[in-house]
Amino acid sequence: MATREEKLNKINAELETMSDDELSMVAGGTKAETANDSRFLNSLNGSCDRYGAYRVSAEASVCHPEIKKAWKKVGIDAHFDNDTRVYNKYYLNGQQITQEQARQHAMKVTGHYMTESDWNW
Repeated sequence: MATREEKLNKINAELETMSDDELSMVAGGTKAETANDSRFLNSLNGSCDRYGAYRVSAEASVCHPEIKKAWKKVGIDAHFDNDTRVYNKYYLNGQQITQEQARQHAMKVTGHYMTESDWNW
């Protein structure tokens, strides 16, 4: 089994091969980022529960569909993978966008504008 350092070196090597355009599409992927999606969407319009990273991982079969459904309510097609090597992806009208662009779109759709301190508590 690879050590933590070996895993980090492999991830960094993969990142080094990506173009700036590809890097701009890296929108998360960690359990913490998916948990942040739930916090953002909960504060935005109450469309899903607030989850921590552990629960997103341990109960992915429950959490992921709920968070995806909440994104869908604001017109975003979200794709999550519990494997942190596969990044979360967000689509608007079939075009891939960043996580921040997805958040900005959601706030525009709902008319509820927030800063990170408003939802990340």
